[in-house]
Amino acid sequence: MSSFEDLLQQIKACTVCAKHLPLGPRPVVSIGPNSKILVIGQAPGTKVHDSGIPWDDASGKNLRKWLGVTNEKFYNTDLFGIVPMGFCYPGKGKSGDLPPRPECAPLWHSQIFDHLKEVKLTLLIGQYAQGYYLGKKKKKTLTETVQNYEAYLPEFFPLVHPSPRNGIWIRKNPWFEEEIIPNLQRKVQEILT
Repeated sequence: MSSFEDLLQQIKACTVCAKHLPLGPRPVVSIGPNSKILVIGQAPGTKVHDSGIPWDDASGKNLRKWLGVTNEKFYNTDLFGIVPMGFCYPGKGKSGDLPPRPECAPLWHSQIFDHLKEVKLTLLIGQYAQGYYLGKKKKKTLTETVQNYEAYLPEFFPLVHPSPRNGIWIRKNPWFEEEIIPNLQRKVQEILT
């Protein structure tokens, strides 16, 4: 077994924050050493916790539509690496799920990324990924950060979360589907072809 496979086994067996997880630990990650596009999201919801397949829900369906890719391409680890900020379902909050557990990204991300040599683009989905990876470079609001996505290229492409709950945000910000999505799809196609 390669050291990368060993690392994935360690992640999948992780119980570091088990006492905080209402459904218990079930780390969800899908990545290979040759992944070209990284998808850094928040944390699995209950449906993904049950299936063990990242983005296996309505949000994932929207995300694949935004990217302009099939399920086969999205789950091909030579093309896409899927690494959440929190690897396990964090539990229910007042309005939606709780934030990703804070232990995961510092514990696992750099170890994973040390193995990746082919990454051409990292999608930062939602405020937690953007806060962690953009730090002071992110704008005052998630909307401004997403609007100014070109400032973060070629390394990062910040996106709003594709949750159906964000339908109101998408309707309020028509520029997202008119401008950002076509540019995102173009970038993804350039990398995958």
